[in-house]
Amino acid sequence: MSLENNKYYLQCRECKHEISGLKEWFESRQKCPECGNKWVDAKYHDDAEKIRDLILNNSGDPNSVFYYFDFLPILDEENIITRGEGVIPVENWTFLEQFAKEKYNLDITVNVYRNDLNQGTNTFKDVAASVAASALKENGINQYAVASTGNIASAFSHYLALADINLSVFMPNDALKANESEVSAYGQQVFRVNGDYAAAKKVAADYSSKYNILLSGGNTDPMRVEAKKTMVFEWLRQTGELPGVYIQALSGGTGPIAIEKGCDEIQELGLFDKRPRYIMVQPDGCDPMTAGWNDAKAKGFPEGWEKVYPIYENPTTAVPTLATGNPATFPIIASIVKQSGGEIITTKESETADIARLVVFEKGVKIGPASTVAVNGFFEALKQDLIKDGENVLINIGESMNRAPELLSEMIYTTKLVDSVNDCTPPDRETYRKLLWNKFA
Repeated sequence: MSLENNKYYLQCRECKHEISGLKEWFESRQKCPECGNKWVDAKYHDDAEKIRDLILNNSGDPNSVFYYFDFLPILDEENIITRGEGVIPVENWTFLEQFAKEKYNLDITVNVYRNDLNQGTNTFKDVAASVAASALKENGINQYAVASTGNIASAFSHYLALADINLSVFMPNDALKANESEVSAYGQQVFRVNGDYAAAKKVAADYSSKYNILLSGGNTDPMRVEAKKTMVFEWLRQTGELPGVYIQALSGGTGPIAIEKGCDEIQELGLFDKRPRYIMVQPDGCDPMTAGWNDAKAKGFPEGWEKVYPIYENPTTAVPTLATGNPATFPIIASIVKQSGGEIITTKESETADIARLVVFEKGVKIGPASTVAVNGFFEALKQDLIKDGENVLINIGESMNRAPELLSEMIYTTKLVDSVNDCTPPDRETYRKLLWNKFA
């Protein structure tokens, strides 16, 4: 039975044509029926004052992303697929504040957004997968496809399985085995493509066309953007303010797109003074967006600069979840970053284990490879004088180490080979602390 939609509509970014909702969006193959554009914004009929109540009064029970149900593109709560994702802690990491003070004489606040605590697959992608699974279920979709370097594959496999929706996942040949095995474990189809992420996306698109199966719309997909925009609401609900600086590991870049959407929706409410300044971070094994950004910056950002970026064929990287060699979203992401006064920077993949060890030692939190890139981005931003005294910094912890168990084997550094008790002496954790911090001194 078709549900009457008096809640929201979709508006084309290009021609402003209004689409009645996701049902029509899916029927038009996720393109504007007037101009063919693939980027639309969800617009809600309810007054944004309702969001103010949710943020300021904690009305209801904030136990998942669907705490913000009235501003998500789902019509019937019976269709919700959730594992309690989205309402996760903003946590203060004072050890990073202390480092900034001692090394750079900066008095700053450093918080992290604990996506590793999402109860689906412990990733930044769980919120998007939850909303997508709910929307697909509501609209009677039983076949779906996605191209992914890893975490989207795992999250969508989990949530679409809960909705009893068939999923075909197209992964590049360097995708982590852990991601592949998780997709398979949920009974979803894996297609490992001989090639990089761009090749996987090409085969996925051909498959979608051949079998008339919906393919994930990528970083501007309204289901993903609407889900992730709730980050803005959560930061305000938990801390009363937006971060002055937002740091995230960068592959495609739904995060900044969604944050801007969330800010747009509540701009009129006066809940924040200004939007975050974005520091996007790529690993040196695959950093085409950084390369495009640096080239444009060196030339003074000439007209059309955002359309010029390199394409890396078959990038070799130790962080496969960030291996987007053909960054088609660069024009969008780079423009958002520039408007915010931010930067796109690169960190060394060789420091992945060092960062992971440090975080586990100081906080007892096991973060995954992409999360280490974000945390390392904080250290690199300090080096480049990109963080100013008094600023409030938020780092997006995108995933837990559960996503990449092979990183665990690189965490060993305290083992001592012995023959007898005479070779054994009691440990001193302070020695290990100094050893870990020397990497960043």
